[in-house]
Amino acid sequence: MTGRIAKRLAELGITLPKPPAPVASYVPTVITGNLIFVSGQVCLDAKGQMITGKVGADLDLEQAKAAARACGLATLAQLNAALGDLDRVVRCVKLTGFVNAVPDFRDHPKVINGASDLMFEVFGEAGRHARAAVGAGSLPLNTSVEVDSIFEITA
Repeated sequence: MTGRIAKRLAELGITLPKPPAPVASYVPTVITGNLIFVSGQVCLDAKGQMITGKVGADLDLEQAKAAARACGLATLAQLNAALGDLDRVVRCVKLTGFVNAVPDFRDHPKVINGASDLMFEVFGEAGRHARAAVGAGSLPLNTSVEVDSIFEITA
C-alpha cells in the first residue's frame, strides 16, 4: 500500500489484517456506481482468531469496543483488497454494528464506537458517517460484534 491513507495507517501504527474470507454464500464487497458495500465483518484478534461470546457476560465494554475496532480493521482490509488503494475512499457513508449481548446490556452505541472512531482516525472528517448500533441475541459463529458498511469511492 502506498498513498495518503497508507501513510496515515503507518502513523497510527496500524497494519491491516488479511481480509477474512466469506463464511457463507456471499461476496466480501459489491461496487455499484460510486458506492462500495462491505459485507458484515466479524471481529478477529491479532492472531486471526474470532472474538466470541456475549457482551455483558463474556466480554466487558472495553473488550467489546476493541472487538468492534477489529471489525473496522477487517473492513479496511476488505476495502483495500477490493479497491487496491484506500485513497479511492471519498468518505465513509454508513456503518451498521451488531452486538451479541445479554438482554439487559444497554451500551451498544459505545461498543460500535470502536469501529466508528477508527474510521475517523484513518479518514479524518471523511470518516464521519451515519450509523446504527443494534443488539442481537446471537450472531453468526458466536462472534461478539459484526459491522457492515457503505463507502463512497472514486472511479
